[in-house]
Amino acid sequence: MRIYLRTSVFSIMATIITLLFTHTISIALAFGALVAGIVFITLRGKNQQTESSLIAAWPEVIDHLMSGIQSGLSLTESLADLSTRGPEILRPAFTDFRNSLYKHGDVGEAIGELKSLFHHHGSDQIFEALLISKSLGGSELLAILRTLGDFLRQDLALRREIEVKHSWIKNSAHLSAAAPWMLLLLLSTQETTAAAYSTPTGGAILFAGLIMTAIAYIWMNHLGHLPQTPRVFTGNESGTH
Repeated sequence: MRIYLRTSVFSIMATIITLLFTHTISIALAFGALVAGIVFITLRGKNQQTESSLIAAWPEVIDHLMSGIQSGLSLTESLADLSTRGPEILRPAFTDFRNSLYKHGDVGEAIGELKSLFHHHGSDQIFEALLISKSLGGSELLAILRTLGDFLRQDLALRREIEVKHSWIKNSAHLSAAAPWMLLLLLSTQETTAAAYSTPTGGAILFAGLIMTAIAYIWMNHLGHLPQTPRVFTGNESGTH
């Protein structure tokens, strides 16, 4: 809801400013719609960055668990300790885990709640390893966690390398999409340009331009999107899969 509210506010502001600058309602509405799309994508991008930060924190979680277990803490104590010593972004979730554990005392149920909360293949693998260790004994838990940590770090490193190589292509595409609209904004200060886009034909051209810009941007993001590794260990999540 907050994203839509902020998008609407920026869109209205852009429409008013453009209208004062160009004195043409069709151009003002077009730029309002364009700014709405930019703001919405930017805010969604921040949410994706938060998700990326969550994913990047799992190797550190494994390190903390291994350190706690090697220092003599139990698995339950090591997990609860993540509420204060774990990655900052994950501490609230592990605080809820600790509270849930103290409430009903079932480690498996508390771990299952964490698994449902994060719903990511990396966290699934960690929690499944912990559940198996709890059920069958933890003699190989450290080796499993070490192997899993190495795998997650390699996966993150590969994805970051690909994202860096794609970033310059995305930036070029963004510039190419914005350039015609910046040119239109400059030209719209001239009376002839403003008059041309005030006609139904001019409005249709603006609308078609918005549609083509949106299609090009969506297609560009689709081509540059990295596929997510599918979740495998989802059978214990009641009724959601």
